[in-house]
Amino acid sequence: MATSYDKQPPAFYALIAALVVMSVGPVLLMFVNSFKLDVDIISGTSGLIFLPTIQNYETALCDVLWYKPDHVDHCSLKFGNAFGNSLIIALVSTALTLVIGCMAAYALVRFKFMGRDSVSLTTLMVRMVPPAVLLVPVFGLWNNEFCIGKTTYVGSLIRETFGGRGDVCLAGTHSGIILVYVAMNLPFVIWILQSFIVQVPRSLEEAARVDGAGPFQVFFKVVLPLIKPGLAAAAIFTFRIAWNEYLLASALSDRNTKTVPILIVNNMSEFNVEWGVIMATGMLLAIPPIIFTLFASRQIITGMTAGAVKG
Repeated sequence: MATSYDKQPPAFYALIAALVVMSVGPVLLMFVNSFKLDVDIISGTSGLIFLPTIQNYETALCDVLWYKPDHVDHCSLKFGNAFGNSLIIALVSTALTLVIGCMAAYALVRFKFMGRDSVSLTTLMVRMVPPAVLLVPVFGLWNNEFCIGKTTYVGSLIRETFGGRGDVCLAGTHSGIILVYVAMNLPFVIWILQSFIVQVPRSLEEAARVDGAGPFQVFFKVVLPLIKPGLAAAAIFTFRIAWNEYLLASALSDRNTKTVPILIVNNMSEFNVEWGVIMATGMLLAIPPIIFTLFASRQIITGMTAGAVKG
């Protein structure tokens, strides 16, 4: 017997097809163009029939390959260094955001104190502030207020150990970018984890306390295992934002700490745009978020099915 779900109007399937094309089409186009020469991309006459080449990937990865490509005279695209910077910044900022966020969310849900509702609402309102508004203030603070003078003992010790001539500032360092990303993503992580912690029965925590568990044991052994889907969802959100963010990173990084999005934009100039290399770099940029999302999604599925029983 057919149900009402089997009788969908044609417009429904047309909408689904349009959404699939809009989401998969750009990725497929970027993947195909990454194996084309710039001449074929610009002309647009080759379409899907062309002679594939890996020159674009060789140009993008020239600093990490074990051989020197014949068509590359000078390896100016330091993708390996930028990829490492993106990986460090994204992973560390995600870890710090989850650690601080889950503890703050637990405190807002379980502890009663004056102004708790105001704090919870304020954290979400802070996330609504566009990052572009914070660009100039953060850049000024990171370059002036939070600097260690080169004439001080600590400043001179750092300069003698790691090199450099000026004051030791957060701008141009991994730590400076990571702190900004943690502050930027923390409000949303707190907000999303609150909804998961509220669903954890208080009776489980009380039972653990009766058995002699301390506050930290209750939090780490009772609460955290039950909110794994929330942690995974927050981790996916935080990692993707930190991995793809460009505006703040472009202002706070230098040539040694620039990330992959900055590298892609810097590869474009007024007189020369290497479209094939940009497409190849874009495909390489998309791999880590996909892997991270697939890994975190397994935790979401595991958490959702943990309490399922056979009927």
